[in-house]
Amino acid sequence: MVKHIVMWKFREGTQAQMREFLDGLESLRGQIPQIVEMEIGVDWGAKGNYDAVLVSVFRTREDLEAYKSDPRHVAVSALCKSIRTDRVAVDYEF
Repeated sequence: MVKHIVMWKFREGTQAQMREFLDGLESLRGQIPQIVEMEIGVDWGAKGNYDAVLVSVFRTREDLEAYKSDPRHVAVSALCKSIRTDRVAVDYEF
């Protein structure tokens, strides 16, 4: 199994777009068959923290790569790229 964790910081004043992005990400659940589990969280506003996180699980590395290149994921990610100021990620097998 592979765990994929991503955290983002978003530009000030983009809360509506951030919510639109996270809702779009959530809509991929059940649409992209490689996703085994998906959890999305928004920080409660602690200073210095990242604004949002995605924790998802895939069966294999190939499934994760298929998810990343799926056109539905690419479309959702485009909005994120336009409003984020930082992104960190880690992928690991467990």
